[in-house]
Amino acid sequence: MAKKSSVVHERNPAMPMPTHQPLAARMRPTTLDELIGQSHLIFPGAPLKGIVEGSSQASVLLWGPPGTGKSSIAYVIGQSTDKRFVELSATSATVKDVRDVFAKAQKAREEDDQSTILFLDEIHRFTKSQQDILLPAVENGTISLIGATTENPSFSVISALQSRSILLVLKQLTTEDITVLLSRALDDPQGLDGVVSAQDAVLDEISRLASGDARQALGRLEVCAQTVQAAGGTEITMETIAQVTGTATQRYDKNGDQHYDIISAFIKSMRGSDPQAALHWLARMIEAGEDPRYIARRLVVHASEDVGMADPSVLSTCVAAAQAVQLIGMPEAKLNLAHATVAVATAPKSGAVCSGINAALEAVQKGKSGEVPMHLRDAHYPGAKALGHGQGYLFPHDFPHNVVAQQYLPAGMSSTRYYEPTTNGFEKVITDRMKAINDLTKKMP
Repeated sequence: MAKKSSVVHERNPAMPMPTHQPLAARMRPTTLDELIGQSHLIFPGAPLKGIVEGSSQASVLLWGPPGTGKSSIAYVIGQSTDKRFVELSATSATVKDVRDVFAKAQKAREEDDQSTILFLDEIHRFTKSQQDILLPAVENGTISLIGATTENPSFSVISALQSRSILLVLKQLTTEDITVLLSRALDDPQGLDGVVSAQDAVLDEISRLASGDARQALGRLEVCAQTVQAAGGTEITMETIAQVTGTATQRYDKNGDQHYDIISAFIKSMRGSDPQAALHWLARMIEAGEDPRYIARRLVVHASEDVGMADPSVLSTCVAAAQAVQLIGMPEAKLNLAHATVAVATAPKSGAVCSGINAALEAVQKGKSGEVPMHLRDAHYPGAKALGHGQGYLFPHDFPHNVVAQQYLPAGMSSTRYYEPTTNGFEKVITDRMKAINDLTKKMP
């Protein structure tokens, strides 16, 4: 990792910093080699190299979290290629804008034999019908498309565009990656040009607060620098950060990948009996403003799916937590959600209830149903007994141990087993009890 800088260049501290562009824009890389944290995309023969060098006409989809370098890659391509480079944002561009790009691209190809690259930022914001408009131009080579998205292209980009593009996945930046960038920004003439300094620990703290978003980190650094200069100082400190930048950025989209990935991690941590991890993911959801009712519903589900009869009390705990969310609301209900989370995570585990109902449903769906045995049918309505309903039914409470041998499943299914308890937690008691019942009924005539 590059050495972090806390050096102040020889320059008048009162001299104003360049403000014609935000620091994040000024610090964009000018070559792919300057790109931070995405080395897996840059190697000899890489698609990106080919596009920058003009040897490739490929269309690409850049998928990654905010602040990982998607726009920077497009900027490098725009600065390096001799092709026409057009940038649109799906948040504001219209169909007319897109068709205008196509018309000019076609004209440039016919008159000057010049190719066009269209960088479409936030491509997932286009509807499917808007994305359809891109297909012919990509197909016939009128444009090479670079689409950037923070959403999973499998869900947000039409399959036809996916099949005509190379998918490049950008990794979330580490704290170390961002610290290197911040150190560079302190001294770079295009950045803060040495007008302020910061110790290593301070840069690390800004990096940590950014949660992998380089743009966010550079924005925080710039605000800190402006605050320090306004006070006549020359060094960004921990106190500066606490004063002006607030809490860590929470990367969370309630309808996107982060929502599903974090709830998945939450569930799997509880299932894996790790209360520390489960509480971490719970805190991430709470801090990001996830609907507490949604969290409570997942807890109720997994009390049965992952714990079940290994500890029957956990379901009651989770239902009570869900009721508490409705009764008292947030932020106090975070305690009830945490209570239920720890209960699920630390309870003995069994998937036998889940496996049992799934096996029963599968059998029914395959037609293994059969008729209700006559002795089990309802005999309470007039005429039922004349039909033979209820005849021969043995009332268990009339027998020792309240158990009696008789057929409860449809004919031909008497050996079917759906629920197979484990020996975990309370299910060990159930296993012993079921064996005892089986032994008793075998001895009965």
